[in-house]
Amino acid sequence: MDIRVLKYFLTVANVGNITKAAEILHITQPTLSRQLMDLEEELGSRLFIRGKRQITLTDSGLLFQQRVKEIISLLDKTERDLAEQKDLIGGVVSIGCVESAVSRALPELLEEFSNRHPRVQYELYSADGDDIREKLDRGNIDIGIFLEPIEAAKYEYIRLPYEEKWGILMRRDDPLAQKKSIGIEDILDLPLIPPRRTIVQNEIASWLGVENHSLSIFASHNLLTNAMLLVERKLGYAICVSGSYTIRESSRTCFVPFEPERTTSHVLAWKKNKIFSSATAHFIQFIKDTYQT
Repeated sequence: MDIRVLKYFLTVANVGNITKAAEILHITQPTLSRQLMDLEEELGSRLFIRGKRQITLTDSGLLFQQRVKEIISLLDKTERDLAEQKDLIGGVVSIGCVESAVSRALPELLEEFSNRHPRVQYELYSADGDDIREKLDRGNIDIGIFLEPIEAAKYEYIRLPYEEKWGILMRRDDPLAQKKSIGIEDILDLPLIPPRRTIVQNEIASWLGVENHSLSIFASHNLLTNAMLLVERKLGYAICVSGSYTIRESSRTCFVPFEPERTTSHVLAWKKNKIFSSATAHFIQFIKDTYQT
């Protein structure tokens, strides 16, 4: 499958018109139409719904678009990594990071590393642990910063000295906001907004001594921003770590920790047996030197 044709496909999908796409790509409209039909024939699946003026994607086309974007992104990253081999220390380090207390530490690390290696650039990706792990496994990012637990067999990792407390995010005018800590009996019947990760929901249910399906879940979240808006509307109580709230505090909400205290640690991880660009390899060594001495 020709990468050039994949880029043609993305252009048509984005523009929604073959004639305009052909102009952008500087090829003739019949040539582009033939390339797309050959692509559909090669895949054995219809990718487009062709209208008189507009062309839209089928369900198969939407899936293919997602996969092609990932392929092109990975190809671009590979080309950068290969080009960097010609340089001493330069290029791009791609990092996926959960939103937590470590979010405040990351800029300090990047600042210090940049002072040593000013030619290095960074791609930062914010998400929950599942999304970061998926991108790490696919090779779309080099390094992931997670809340534990992680699959130790798959990754090399360094434990970071940042610990998070779990608790409840609620409105400041809620009666429970007067408490210094929240006990199990306080939240069993509340409409909850936990993190979407199943492993985390199971852990929370374990803390409460109930089955996951017994929790009164109004919604779930991967990042806290939208969950905070639900809390502000009195639609539920978000379960989160304190750091994810302190980086985006709101005057209308507050965080109250669990009692007994529940904590978790951070790790910085990368795939085992992977050959990295010079920039990423030096960054990993810099992290090791910073936290393992």
